[in-house]
Formats: sequence, C-alpha cells, structure tokens
Amino acid sequence: MAFEPPGGQCPSCEWRGRLSVDLISGASGFIGGRLLKAFRSEGRACRVLSRNPSQELGVVVADLSHPQALAAACAGVQRVFHCAGYAHAFSSLSGDDAVLHRTINFEGARNLVEAAGQAGVKCFVFLSSVKAMADPGVGCADEEFPGQTETAYGQAKRAAEAAVLEAGARYDMHVVNLRLAMVYGSGGRGNLERMGRLVRGGLFPPLPETGNHRSLVHVDDVVAAMRLVADDDRAAGQTYIIASSEAPSGRELFDALRTAHGLPPCTWSVPVPLLQAVARTGDRLESLFRRRLPIDSEVLERLLGSAWYSPARIERELGWRAKISLADGLVEMLGK
Repeated sequence: MAFEPPGGQCPSCEWRGRLSVDLISGASGFIGGRLLKAFRSEGRACRVLSRNPSQELGVVVADLSHPQALAAACAGVQRVFHCAGYAHAFSSLSGDDAVLHRTINFEGARNLVEAAGQAGVKCFVFLSSVKAMADPGVGCADEEFPGQTETAYGQAKRAAEAAVLEAGARYDMHVVNLRLAMVYGSGGRGNLERMGRLVRGGLFPPLPETGNHRSLVHVDDVVAAMRLVADDDRAAGQTYIIASSEAPSGRELFDALRTAHGLPPCTWSVPVPLLQAVARTGDRLESLFRRRLPIDSEVLERLLGSAWYSPARIERELGWRAKISLADGLVEMLGK
C-alpha cells in the first residue's frame, strides 16, 4: 500500500486528533474531483482513495474489494465521501455488467462503510442515484415512491444504501445517502455533455415537444449538498434526492443547448413516429451486430420520456436548494 501523508507520519497515529481528515473515494472522477478541489482550496486535510499508485501526497492505494487496505485508508479519518462507482450509461447489450454493478456499486460500498465504522469514522456520505428507485413514469417521484428498480445498476445502488444505513446504526455513525439525478457540468462525460457536442455540430435532431420532464443537477450543487449533509446532524440516517427544481423536457434541453452555444433558435422538429422508426431500426442493427448505436429505443426514451424527481425533502428539512440555473449550468458545462 502506497500512502504518505504530509511529513511522512503514520496516518493512524500522528493524524488522529490533530487534523480533521476527509477521505474521498473516486476523487479522480467528475464529482469527487470537484469535491477534492473545493476542500483543497480551503486548506482542508484530504486523503484520496485510489486503485492506482500515485506520487501525489495524500493518496492511499486500496481497492474496494480489499477490506484490510480500506481499514488502513480509514484510520484517523473523520469523514468519508464515497464517490467511486461503476458508472451507469446504458444497459449492456450482453448483460454482463450486472456482476460489475454488484461487485463495485454494492459490495465495494459495503466494504468501505464497514471499514469506516470499524475505524471510528464519524461521518459517511454515499453517492447513490435516483435509479435506485422504481421508474416514476410520467409522475414526479419523491423518496417514498413505491416499487423496486429493475436495472442491475439501480439494484446495486439500492442495496448499497441499505448497507450504509445499517452500518450507520450499528456503529453510531452519521451516514447519509444522496440519490443524484443526472449530474452535469464542465469536465463531465455524461449524456448531456454528449448531446451538447452533437447540438453544436448540427448533428442532433430537433426534438419534438412531448411535455416530458428530465431531472438534472449541476455538479457544484451536488458538492454543496454533500458538504451540507455531512455537517448537519439532522441529515443523519437520511436518504435525499438531489435534483434541481428545473426539470426540462427533451425539447427544452435541445433549445437551451442551442442558446448556450450561441446558435439561433430552431423552428422545426422531427416527428415522433419518424424518431420511433429510426430507433426500431437501431434496435435491430444492435441485435445483429452486438454494438451500441447512437439511436435506439432506450436512447429515444431518455430523450422523449420522463425521469422526474422531487428534491422537496432536503429543501424542507435542511434548506438545500439547487442554486445554478439550467442556463448558467449549460454555459459552465460548455466552457462558454
């Protein structure tokens, strides 16, 4: 294990009781990287959990599947922010990602929160997903929305949430699950960022207005939520949806991206039946060639269907609200 804190001191001896140390998993990723940057700009003592060796001070090499390495990583730590995970984009054509979701998103989270509890960590914040909930259809779902998720990704995240809450109760540890809506911003590599590039190049079809709602949240608002729930005793043992109050339709997103790029308004749209026909063709080609295509029925559903989630609980209980508007967030994402 390669870890050297400032001054080369033993993390479990010299740091304990002297500094408030935060451990961040997934700090090389989109959200974890933003959190790490914010903490370091304030001079906070941060330890970074990584699978890969690094010469950077404060990096501890540990895999989420290795409890002993995780125990060493958590020694002397006061707070853990678990941002690492196996990213969810689209369902696997082969179905072989189910094992990865369970191993990394569930078992990895369970191993880390267990190590944190045993090490006496005071706070554990887990980044989950709204996909841990059942599909809300056309309605707006809150944390109590009934039903079970059907995806391997969502099932793994839901099981990890339960493990976090159970460990929190057993170790008397302040634990919080944050169910994130689609997160976007500069440096992201998600669906909205890809859509933005295609809109800029004139390669994205003008979507019809279907009145759907797609919840999303800017990465800086996510970081603000993580910091809030870690410091507020009222958040202990809770699960919160993190989303902006703005939930635009697919067409509204298309128009907002054009505006952010400085492009003129688009006055026409591709009819829904034509998009559906193209998507069905994509389905057949994917089945034949076993390769993901830019358009299929799953992609079209994400463009024209709803994924609408309410942040009312955390707004009501803790006073958190997304502060970055869609217009401002898109400009930041695009680097305009």
